[in-house]
Amino acid sequence: MAVDQSKAWQKLDKLAKNGAADKHLKTWFEQDPNRAQRYAIELDELFLDYSKNRVDDEILSALFELATEQALPDWIDRLLSGEKVNDTEDRPALHSALRAGSDSPIKGFAASVQSDVKSQFSKMAAIVNKVRSGHWRGYSGKPITDVVNIGVGGSDLGPLMVTQALQTQTSPINLHFISSIDGTQTSNLLKSLNQETTLFVLASKSFTTIDTLSNAETAKDWLEERVPSIKTIMAQHFIGVSTKPYMMTTWGIPPENQLLFWDWVGGRYSLWSSIGFPIALKVGMEGFYEMLEGASLMDQHFAQAPMEQNIPVVMGLIDVWHINFLGIQAKAVLPYDARLRYLPSYLEQLVMESNGKSVNRQGEPVSYKTCPILWGEVGPNAQHAFYQLLHQGTQAVMSDFIAPVERDDFDRYSDTHRSESLRYQHRLALANCFAQSRVLMLGDAAIPENLKSSFDSPFKHYAGNQPSNTLLLKSISAKTLGMLVALYEHKTFVESVIWEINPFDQWGVELGKLIAKDTYQAMLDSGQAGRFDGSTVQLLNRVKLS
Repeated sequence: MAVDQSKAWQKLDKLAKNGAADKHLKTWFEQDPNRAQRYAIELDELFLDYSKNRVDDEILSALFELATEQALPDWIDRLLSGEKVNDTEDRPALHSALRAGSDSPIKGFAASVQSDVKSQFSKMAAIVNKVRSGHWRGYSGKPITDVVNIGVGGSDLGPLMVTQALQTQTSPINLHFISSIDGTQTSNLLKSLNQETTLFVLASKSFTTIDTLSNAETAKDWLEERVPSIKTIMAQHFIGVSTKPYMMTTWGIPPENQLLFWDWVGGRYSLWSSIGFPIALKVGMEGFYEMLEGASLMDQHFAQAPMEQNIPVVMGLIDVWHINFLGIQAKAVLPYDARLRYLPSYLEQLVMESNGKSVNRQGEPVSYKTCPILWGEVGPNAQHAFYQLLHQGTQAVMSDFIAPVERDDFDRYSDTHRSESLRYQHRLALANCFAQSRVLMLGDAAIPENLKSSFDSPFKHYAGNQPSNTLLLKSISAKTLGMLVALYEHKTFVESVIWEINPFDQWGVELGKLIAKDTYQAMLDSGQAGRFDGSTVQLLNRVKLS
């Protein structure tokens, strides 16, 4: 029986049709003065306020019934113990095993891989320490000062997002990232670097991704301008990170420069593996382990907390309610700290590559909506861009507001006046965060009495009733980032269980790669163009390759 035919689903559908879909958030707060306190969960250094969502006790109870009917607790256990929850590729999705601490209650296949994980992390630590200490030298004997990560998708976004978020932590290494296939990013970056002191990290799970390999070939050509020996280039200026050691060796990277992970680590979940090498270069292995510990804390919470107090479960089920019963198909991620500028992009991949599916685990078309369209931006920037649509547009949108409560990095400035100015800016950012979620919820009701006359115009009307979560981190640290990313991973999994889809494959992505290779061959041989559609033939004819 499909989930939309289940008893709990029908109950939720009835609740939505009987008035819950039309009830304004303002009314819910008026009827329950303690709503904010009741609809909040705290875990260590992370606090969730979900009171600004269109739910009440009856709706939440029905959502928990739905989760029980869909055997969510069993699916959580299967995920964390390493069963083959990725059924279309016949393998587990065991990213949580990468961050399991010594006190983590792991079992099954997850426990059996721990020695392999520790072995690779030990090798990674040795390379990290060698580079950070200045003992890794380039071809001329000078220490490495710049490291360029060449990857795409999960091999790029995860390390890029985390190192940007932890930018206030000092590092002896300058980190750079290349992902674009068009060559502009690579060309511009290489102009600013020195062959003597640059190390490249070629990060690719399959070691077949054309984007990554083409950028790596360009980097190799750049090094060959100064270094005649390809053996020296590979030994001193390249590190490979992949699941394919044979292919790394064939490309020329020696085994001692290879870091491995495994096919049971999905690309968009791979920052916890040796793909996180740039993160460790930024914050050291101790900082990398702190990030793993934060994620492990969320893993244990996900496994053990009752559904009513389980942050990923509550957030996932509320989104299901909004998407499937209130017809809200869009979600904005709004961090109120510029250090989290790449978090929306990271979550776009995590969420939409995972749950952007239209068939269930049996390969049958689903008759209900699955993944929302997700996007976002740093909150203060977004306020001057797409918030107009959130406040006065015709579409309902879910939002997640994310902010750190504290900033201790301002203390590094000896100038007291400057430090206080930055603290003022941080408090102002928090005020904007709280104010925006309040106006999205209340609409016109948020306008103070003394200002209402100046808003007496249809052009200045705010409908409100836009649902949102607010996630507060004590501060932005390796630990809280680990908790935050693991939270969204598990929330995405919760939604997939309800929708009966596999969140761990990405066949749509794979098709695009195959068709791109085929199209490139047609560019090289015009005689092949005739087998394409009329539009593609026209476009190919406008591209003349020498």
